[in-house]
Amino acid sequence: MKYYLIAGEASGDLHASNLMKALKEQDGAAQFRFVGGDAMQSVGGTLVMHYSRLAYMGFVQVALHAKPILAAMRQCKRDIVTWQPDVVILVDYPGFNLRIAKFVRSKTAIRVWYYIPPKIWAWKQHRIRAIRRDVDEVFSILPFEVAFYAQHGYPIHYVGNPCADAIADYLRQPVSREAFLRDNKLTDTPIVALLAGSRKAEIADNLPRMLEAMEEFADVQPVVAGAPGISSEFYTPLLKRYNDAHPAHPAAIVFGQTYPLLNHAQAALVTSGTATLETALLRVPQVVCYYIRHGKLVSMARKLILKVPFISLVNLIAGKEVVPELVADGMTSANVARHLRPLLNDTADRAAMLEGYDALIAAVGNAGVSARAAKMMLELKTKRQQYTF
Repeated sequence: MKYYLIAGEASGDLHASNLMKALKEQDGAAQFRFVGGDAMQSVGGTLVMHYSRLAYMGFVQVALHAKPILAAMRQCKRDIVTWQPDVVILVDYPGFNLRIAKFVRSKTAIRVWYYIPPKIWAWKQHRIRAIRRDVDEVFSILPFEVAFYAQHGYPIHYVGNPCADAIADYLRQPVSREAFLRDNKLTDTPIVALLAGSRKAEIADNLPRMLEAMEEFADVQPVVAGAPGISSEFYTPLLKRYNDAHPAHPAAIVFGQTYPLLNHAQAALVTSGTATLETALLRVPQVVCYYIRHGKLVSMARKLILKVPFISLVNLIAGKEVVPELVADGMTSANVARHLRPLLNDTADRAAMLEGYDALIAAVGNAGVSARAAKMMLELKTKRQQYTF
């Protein structure tokens, strides 16, 4: 089969590359042409356009780069029509990909599949109309999406979550605690992992408040997971106040070692995102922390805009509050310390959270996500479906 894949950012590039590997293993005649990045290119096929031409976040950035984005979209449409693939596989990146789906559906007979669909259950639920109209099959990595789409009369396929694969890969050859402490010059005291986000603004807002909460705990070592692409120099002034006050147990920072850090942590403070799910799959008790400026206004707006009761993947998948979520004006150092304290010892709160994790792990399912997705796709290769209101 001829597969045309579109991924518009780094995470999509990684997930798409793993899917491509699985498709190659199961389809000896697989040919790939794609919009993506280095990970996809390493698998083979033809890179039509690098996602760096598309990777703009937020309304302002997208508006400022409207011309190149629209030019890239036109190029992509022309290339699909010229190459005539058997299927177009869209990977996340809804602003761009839903427009491509509409074009392909209306102008060609090419099938459209969506791998990792947009999070329309949280906001912009009206996009379900476009998906029903323009997408033949959806392959989800979040188990609760199956029920959401079913409510809208659109059956989808749950293939498992890529985090399960990544963590299974790590646990095959985990880093020992002794080696982790030695290599990072850490003391043999309980560790609290601080995952303060992946962007500078997030880190600058969340990390100082996390460290302020840590001042209430003696003989505990805070260790920060450094974000990819952000230098250690950026973190230095954020750590200075805490380290000056706690020379015996200063806050450390490690890069490229998030799984070993979590695996050897007693607990974690985690900014919302995929990291909350990874932390849960590694069975590390956590407090979800996401500070936002103008918190009271944001908290009010959140109730109007968001269509879901939680922001963390852990609670969304569980369908209940397994981990505390301290968001906007609720994210204060006092609140963080209050929720962290019972997680550092063998308490009922810690035991209840770990029990919730066990149910979550069962819901997420086993590793082998890309292989399952590829198998489903090949079983559906002759099917073309359309759902309408």
